Amino acid sequence: MTASPVTARRAGFASDLTAVASRALRQIPREPEAIIPALIIPVFFFVVNVGSLSGVAEQGGVEDFLAFQLPVAIVFAVTGVSRASALVTDITGGYFDRLLLTPMKRLPLLLGLMVADFVLVVALSIPVLILGFAVGVRFETGIAGILVFLLLAGLWGLAFTGFPYAIALKTGNPAAVNSSFLLFFPFAFLTTSFLPQEALTGWLSAIADYNPVTYLLAALRSLLTEGWEPGTLLGGVGAIVIVGTVSFTLALVALRGRVSRN
Repeated sequence: MTASPVTARRAGFASDLTAVASRALRQIPREPEAIIPALIIPVFFFVVNVGSLSGVAEQGGVEDFLAFQLPVAIVFAVTGVSRASALVTDITGGYFDRLLLTPMKRLPLLLGLMVADFVLVVALSIPVLILGFAVGVRFETGIAGILVFLLLAGLWGLAFTGFPYAIALKTGNPAAVNSSFLLFFPFAFLTTSFLPQEALTGWLSAIADYNPVTYLLAALRSLLTEGWEPGTLLGGVGAIVIVGTVSFTLALVALRGRVSRN
């Protein structure tokens, strides 16, 4: 009786992508220190902002400040969450170099991590949404609006991940990757985080007009309070596409540089 021949795993883009994404997803529960702050920070800002700014916001024309602030909490929850720190560990430990010696395609080495990031940021959005429901926030667009809300939040989180990955691939430095969240602060505060756009004045109003987060927040808020607004939703999608194009380009250039050096 002859033994069956041992064959190698079928190679291909999809199988390589699945392998990298599966490994990244399995690692997430082992690193609660990367998940817990991503939940605590948005909840903290939500509670503090609602408690301290409700009166000011009402004077600025905001009728439901809870619904106005929930998208801000979601954006804080999903922005900057990535497997970039794990990628740095792989680079410094030599695992990434060993992968480059295999027939594995190069692009899935990055895209597989991003698939895991998308799953993670959507999962992080759900507890924040539950908090919103608990304090009385409701969606004018119903269940379909909730799904679109989660999709937009997940796509925004995914669009921003290119920045930490570019830093990780370029430097291989964990401190540099950890500081990449600082890139988000101008986006977060020079926008409509606390007041509607019509209440902003001067230079802050001018900057908010060009800030992609302004249009993302408008799209998320419209699902909560205004119903289906195609123009507003397209503005949010456009903001995601612009940021994603810039960040993914930087990440892909950094990946190419890392591969060529090795």
